[in-house]
Amino acid sequence: MSLRSFRILLWILVGLAAAGAAILYVQRSSVSSDETEMSIGGPFVLTDQTGSTFDSRSLDGKPHVLFFGFTHCPDVCPNTLARLAKLRKQLGKGDDSFEIVLVSVDPERDTPAELADYTRLFNTPVIALTGTPQQIADVTRSFGIYARKVPNPDGGYSIDHSAQVLLFDGDGAFRGTIAFDETDEPALQKLRNITS
Repeated sequence: MSLRSFRILLWILVGLAAAGAAILYVQRSSVSSDETEMSIGGPFVLTDQTGSTFDSRSLDGKPHVLFFGFTHCPDVCPNTLARLAKLRKQLGKGDDSFEIVLVSVDPERDTPAELADYTRLFNTPVIALTGTPQQIADVTRSFGIYARKVPNPDGGYSIDHSAQVLLFDGDGAFRGTIAFDETDEPALQKLRNITS
């Protein structure tokens, strides 16, 4: 075999190896994505803003979005809820097109009455949920949400928490997230996807 033929054969083998590695990577990424989707969430029971028990199974068959926040949040939480209200209106399918669910990460201050007052500010139906600290810890862990109490110099505290909105279709399947800094058009398309 000539040196030229050997080089050609070597490059063919390198190309085949690269193609095989790419196929393996795509397959592994696909499996990882499916595993991530399956591991997001789970059933839970909390208390809504009317003081009634809320079972997450009542969301079965309904597209819904979950946002974890708190009523004393200065900007991210009110802006996110106001934006979800605006996007739901822009979707043009009415208030029943998808449920907006707020889960408090501050159960010490966010009583049902506090949540009821807060959600009225957004002029759109919002399911607001609270519970015991243990219940909230279990739900945040189940949905992969970060939340941590941060003391303020004045003796109070704030909460650092994940700011993304979790999207679920009518079958209860996790369909992705809307990031806090995401522009409206891709966010609206994601909402169309879960409501179509």
